[in-house]
Amino acid sequence: MVDATAPLLDVKGLNVSFRTPSGVVQAVRDVSFSLGRERLGIVGESGSGKSTTGRAILRLIPPPGVVSAERIALSGLELQSLSEREMRTIRGDRISMVMQDPKYSLNPVMRVGEQIAEAYRLHSRAGRREARDKALEMLSAVRIRDPQRVYRAFPHELSGGMGQRVMIAMMLIPSPDLLIADEPTSALDVTVRMQILAIIDDMVRERGMGLVFISHDLNLVASFCDRVLIMYAGRVVEECRASELAAARHPYTRGLFSCLPRIEAGKKTLPTLERDPAWLA
Repeated sequence: MVDATAPLLDVKGLNVSFRTPSGVVQAVRDVSFSLGRERLGIVGESGSGKSTTGRAILRLIPPPGVVSAERIALSGLELQSLSEREMRTIRGDRISMVMQDPKYSLNPVMRVGEQIAEAYRLHSRAGRREARDKALEMLSAVRIRDPQRVYRAFPHELSGGMGQRVMIAMMLIPSPDLLIADEPTSALDVTVRMQILAIIDDMVRERGMGLVFISHDLNLVASFCDRVLIMYAGRVVEECRASELAAARHPYTRGLFSCLPRIEAGKKTLPTLERDPAWLA
């Protein structure tokens, strides 16, 4: 039975490890958080475990990765107890993930409109015509001016910003409950980045979805999200409201902020983050 009063996503004691020739590497260590229909940001350095956490929720960690958790539940439904076949019905239909670079997520030999329509047909009983109409509707929803032309285009014919819009359309066409966005704007210029964020924000608000937004950009997360998790070496070292991120107390979070370049700082050398072994405890 699914508990209607449960949070949208409940993660408790999540661990991800990889066996390597030099020993076991702990990529994620005892991560716990709950998510309602809100925007949750996860920030940290490269290698801190942000993307691995998102993939572990969707059970997309390939061998030799090993995932364990006390609980990974979507609206009360324990995802760890599902078979792979049952999990495939969850991916896309109830949880979607926007990857960092659409060039590596789109089929290069298939027209983008057909890929979006295929995503819709996989999670519905729609025919080809209905799926095509829905795909064109989604292309319009992500503010593409000429949906007909983009529908017929191949991925290599699209700019980076256009490719991300196509990916967002594909991930949202099944109307999922939760969207995991993994660095969706890192390869885009500032103007296009703000357009993509506005699209994601509008879609999340209009559909009443939950959002996990993974990013390196502290200022971006502070202005875009409701809550923030700060990760270091696979652990959540601090959690706060996004509006209070600039006043965060953990020395790692303070160190990340001190490393950000500022115009008013002139030509001063940026400080190097000094790490404390106690942060791993």
